[in-house]
Amino acid sequence: MKALVFEKFGGPDVLHYQEIASPVMGPDEVLIEMKAIGLNFADVYRRKGNYHLAGDVTEGNGADVVFESVGSTLMDSFEITRVGGTVVFFGMAGGDPVSVDPRMLMDTSKTLTGGDLWNVLTSHEERVSRSHELFGWIQEGKLKVSEPTAFPLSEGAKAHEYLESRKSTGKILLIP
Repeated sequence: MKALVFEKFGGPDVLHYQEIASPVMGPDEVLIEMKAIGLNFADVYRRKGNYHLAGDVTEGNGADVVFESVGSTLMDSFEITRVGGTVVFFGMAGGDPVSVDPRMLMDTSKTLTGGDLWNVLTSHEERVSRSHELFGWIQEGKLKVSEPTAFPLSEGAKAHEYLESRKSTGKILLIP
């Protein structure tokens, strides 16, 4: 199986398209074939090795607010939040978060908040109404949805360069 990998932190030049071992399914697991992989700045930050370096950016004070969408990195988000700061939890793209100890929140005067769209759109009728409104805007040209920019996975370094250039609009996809 081919993959885009890096063995040290750095610029797009550290990315290598290479053969890796094929995944093996364990009990109660599924194997998913990727048709496209979305690229975003979290990937760039991981490649550079500075995904959670808010302490450096804030001169050790921590961030006032940290937006946590990964889930499994919730405690990392608390670590980079200043005393009295807030973590806004809004997704679990990387897996379920650990449970949060209320004593930690009290001792650090930190706040955890979040929400789920399904708590706002509580009825089938409301969801249908909102989706009709959204797709109406698209059909009327009031809302434009950009076509994604696609790169072969083998050109992952070029995709990273393009994302970092800030010239992109819409989604950037890597195609295996």
